[in-house]
Amino acid sequence: MTLMRSTSAGRRSVGGTRSGGRLDGRPSVRSLSGRILGNQPIGTAFVAPYLVFLAAIFAYPLGFAVYMSFHDYFFTAPGAIVERPFVGFDNYTAALSDPAVRRAFGNVGIFLLINVPLTVVLSLVLATALNAAIRWRTFFRVSYYVPYVAASVAVVGVWLFLFNSNGLINSILGPLAPDPSWLVNSTLAMPTIAIYVTWKQLGFFILLYLASLQNVSKDLYEAASVDGAGRWKSFWSVTVPGVRPATTLVVLLATVTGANLFTEPYLLTGGGGPDGASASPVLVMYQRGIEQGNPDVGSAIGVLLVIGVLLLALFERRFVGREDR
Repeated sequence: MTLMRSTSAGRRSVGGTRSGGRLDGRPSVRSLSGRILGNQPIGTAFVAPYLVFLAAIFAYPLGFAVYMSFHDYFFTAPGAIVERPFVGFDNYTAALSDPAVRRAFGNVGIFLLINVPLTVVLSLVLATALNAAIRWRTFFRVSYYVPYVAASVAVVGVWLFLFNSNGLINSILGPLAPDPSWLVNSTLAMPTIAIYVTWKQLGFFILLYLASLQNVSKDLYEAASVDGAGRWKSFWSVTVPGVRPATTLVVLLATVTGANLFTEPYLLTGGGGPDGASASPVLVMYQRGIEQGNPDVGSAIGVLLVIGVLLLALFERRFVGREDR
């Protein structure tokens, strides 16, 4: 009888150990730590500093911006205690009723319509060419990437020299040059900025496509060649489907970075000129919140921009990445 009881107790002990719990039914310390830290606690420990960084740099400012957008918020002296009453959607109403804000959102829409397709097409075509066995391949790869890492102020100076009224581009075009010139023309200012941003960021997206092209099997190209497909048919039937995940990433990144446009219109057109034709939502948010001292309205513009970008990214993910699934 004693032997049977000890054997039964041993089985209960083994069963409790396997389930990761205690004999009284409560979870053990190891079970709780596993739920919190996951199956790889060391990996979680390595990721934790970056999670703290994300929370401090992105999550907290976004939450604080949402708070400001619903209150009558204004800047005060350090340490001053003032009332900031809840105003509901008044700041959003003020933002949406501002013609400059509505025009800024329209401007960034024009920018994205030019920049995103142009970025996808040029980066994929150039990456395919640079992936082939051509002379000076490394030199061309570095050449396309240099503008991306170069200082924006220096590169903007070059474009101002090229596209001003007496610049090189107008000298080449002669009588065909637009009047007023590119960056002071209300119709051409934003398309010119879109082309500039496409050129500057092209090297980064080319690298993404080059990495994706390494995963496209050469057997597919050989099979297409056996079936009589030429270069264009192989590109359209093999390359484009093979790099579709990279295309989804490029579209999303180009959309997010384009929606946050600030430096280029601020430097190229002197703060969104002429008459707001090249102003972006982020630039208007800076003008309203910092220069004019209305951070509550500026925060409302920022929240509207975040919502718009999220909806646009969700649409693009479903449309561009539908075949990935």
